[in-house]
Amino acid sequence: MSQDSNSDDSNNINDNSNENNSLDALDISASELIDDKTLDSFYSREQLLSVIAATLNYIDEQVKGGLILPYFDDIDAEQWQEKIKVLDIYITDEDEGRELNLEARQKDYATNILSYPSDLPAAIIGLMPTLPLGELIICHAVMIREAAEQNKEVVQHISHLLIHGILHLLGFDHELGQAEQDEMERFEIEILAGLNIPNPYN
Repeated sequence: MSQDSNSDDSNNINDNSNENNSLDALDISASELIDDKTLDSFYSREQLLSVIAATLNYIDEQVKGGLILPYFDDIDAEQWQEKIKVLDIYITDEDEGRELNLEARQKDYATNILSYPSDLPAAIIGLMPTLPLGELIICHAVMIREAAEQNKEVVQHISHLLIHGILHLLGFDHELGQAEQDEMERFEIEILAGLNIPNPYN
């Protein structure tokens, strides 16, 4: 998904420092209404990369154990493990967040995070040097408001919803039924525990 954004080189990240080298590129961009102080305070590259790396490392281990990724079920486990992943993140304000949610889900309000999977056929992915996961749209104002309402630290809430969004990009969907919701929540809780972040559902 392409959005008008105010991004600079400091938010375009090519980082190979995480443990298993699973993430090759993280492209972060933002609406003109999201200032640099907000980005630095809540969406620093180190913070986002640590959460993404923890999520991908966890999923890699689950795939080794036989987990099928719904949106990548036509890619074998070995190819998933070998392909270096690419992720785009866009931080927006509440007005644009509402417009995007209405366009994507026909819901007339801003939501915390929107997930846009890459939806590429396996044959195409097989020819690519990297595996695009898709794009996440984060509405900062909603994140701030929810964290306050739930008595959570903002960065911890963002970390949780970032994991949640990545799982959606892989095809997991809590709206399909109780079993799917339980599975997704278990993944989130276990990944967050590895980051020393408490269970958000308690």
